Amino acid sequence: MKASYFKYTLHFKQASGTSRGILTDKETWFIILEKDGKKGIGECGILRGLSADDRPDYEEKLKWVCQNIHLGEQKLWEELIEFPSIQFGIEMAFLSLQSENPFILFPSDFTKSNKSIPINGLIWMGKKDFMKAQIQEKIAQGFSCIKLKIGAIDFDKEMDLLRFIRENFDERTIEIRVDANGAFSENEALNKIHQITGFKLHSIEQPIKKNNTDTMAVLCKKSEIPIVLDEELIGVFSLNEKEALLQKIRPQYIVLKPSFIGGFRGSLEWISLAEKLNIGWWITSALESNIGLNAIAQFTFLQNNLMPQGLGTGSLFTNNFDSPLTVSKGQLWYDKNKDWKIELDDFQ
Repeated sequence: MKASYFKYTLHFKQASGTSRGILTDKETWFIILEKDGKKGIGECGILRGLSADDRPDYEEKLKWVCQNIHLGEQKLWEELIEFPSIQFGIEMAFLSLQSENPFILFPSDFTKSNKSIPINGLIWMGKKDFMKAQIQEKIAQGFSCIKLKIGAIDFDKEMDLLRFIRENFDERTIEIRVDANGAFSENEALNKIHQITGFKLHSIEQPIKKNNTDTMAVLCKKSEIPIVLDEELIGVFSLNEKEALLQKIRPQYIVLKPSFIGGFRGSLEWISLAEKLNIGWWITSALESNIGLNAIAQFTFLQNNLMPQGLGTGSLFTNNFDSPLTVSKGQLWYDKNKDWKIELDDFQ
């Protein structure tokens, strides 16, 4: 078996705002496996400044993986415990190599185009008018669940946006999730959550920065809005550490990003622990290309979670790969009549 890797830079169609700044480009890495004339592809979806494996030796570790591909997927996954995005890429690449179609990793009613996955419509941070226009667009497109990233503009303006939605749509018509990306200070978080309670929100993600577990545990106990852990899960590698974190904080939900938490195996570990503790969960993509998104979507469908999932559509980038993934009325579909329009031989 031969293995190689290469870097690919995705370009945003327009600068996209988060509480950590403005994104214009996003790097990703691909691992290509080749055996007996077949090829498989896996995406290592790293996000600089956020991923646990954003380290100077990242490319060196990719090189090591390719040199030691003979160890096999299980052993490599274990060796890569501190490189969750490469764990994800390795899982994908081996599944792709073993599959009849390198892009159908988990055959199901989803890949047969018989069933879809409900998803939320993501509202990016920006000026109030820009965010309001996105909200109107998502609702017009048929989304029944929208997720707003908050914490970048004036809090009163963000409250105005929530008020605008609720003045036109009740909570049975439109579910609202908000994601603070750790933007609130520990001292102000509970007060700010209290101020937005009247808008009947589904949940709030990561109100304060990670690693403030004492305060987060208090918030989860006192908040009138269900709290979701997101960044808090990043860099928590062992099963014991994962269980201890959930036992201490006791969130209402967790969000699982396979690229950040060790791929499919890592996600299943978190799901098992969450369900044991009666904690809800859903799965989210993390600005992967359509190749990584495709794998995450197929995996997500098999988990039988009926909540709207946080799966992007790949439409953010100018140079993404054409794929069968399409969105209609807030549902992600795999259109089996659409081709990928890429050949793995093109990846050199």
